Amino acid sequence: MLRREIPATKETLPVIGLGTWQTFDVSPKAEHPMLLEVLEAMHKNGATLIDSSPMYGQAEEAVGKLTQATGYADKFFYATKVWTQGKKEGIKQMEDSFKKMQRSVIDLMQIHNLVDWEKHLETLKQWKAEGRIKYIGITHYTDAMHGELEKIISTVPMDFVQFNYSIVARAAEKRLLPAAAQHGVATLINRPLGEGALMQKVQGKALPSWVKDYGINSWGQFFLKYIVSHPAVTCIIPATSKPEHAQDNMQAGMGEMPDEAARKKMIALMDLI
Repeated sequence: MLRREIPATKETLPVIGLGTWQTFDVSPKAEHPMLLEVLEAMHKNGATLIDSSPMYGQAEEAVGKLTQATGYADKFFYATKVWTQGKKEGIKQMEDSFKKMQRSVIDLMQIHNLVDWEKHLETLKQWKAEGRIKYIGITHYTDAMHGELEKIISTVPMDFVQFNYSIVARAAEKRLLPAAAQHGVATLINRPLGEGALMQKVQGKALPSWVKDYGINSWGQFFLKYIVSHPAVTCIIPATSKPEHAQDNMQAGMGEMPDEAARKKMIALMDLI
């Protein structure tokens, strides 16, 4: 799988990861063989990053239990978030995340949807200095907040920024992706499939033959490869609970990537659908 550098350290990350919104919000006390197969598909294909949040119900705890059950929990890159008001409340929530995810160190702690971000940043800087977390990030999921994210990563030291981007929601291409590249900030991409809307849009439609030149064999790979082909994208985090979808998603991080001409053809194709 293609890997991209985290500018802050030059560590590399596989370009396809895993989101856990809704899909991993399951009882940690039950067995979840399909979710274990999703993690197995990640591992076999070289993917590592798992993104979660306290906002996602029981997902953090499920991630903790299931990754331990794989036998290679330390091979994953763990990303979660703080999503509350106040320094004291943020510390408590993040301490809970360490316990739920069964980690002594969390790879990436992000401030979710900009909630009380300046206050939480104080704690995150201290924890990073102490080695409790490796990277600090900030997130949102709407085009309307791209300007605020751009302002923060342009003025405040930040390792990661997470935001929405897809072939039909390309606002990030205008300023946010260039700003991340300019300021040395790694990017995580949420809503890459428009929360399923893109797959519904192409349901029953055949892929054009020319996309096979880029190793694209499904619409899911078509949508993800469009995103991966942007050089400022570090990692995409599509969420799924289905092993076959996870396997398909992983393939989007492999092989030849669309060049600028192909990206324009991909956009034009979607405009016709």
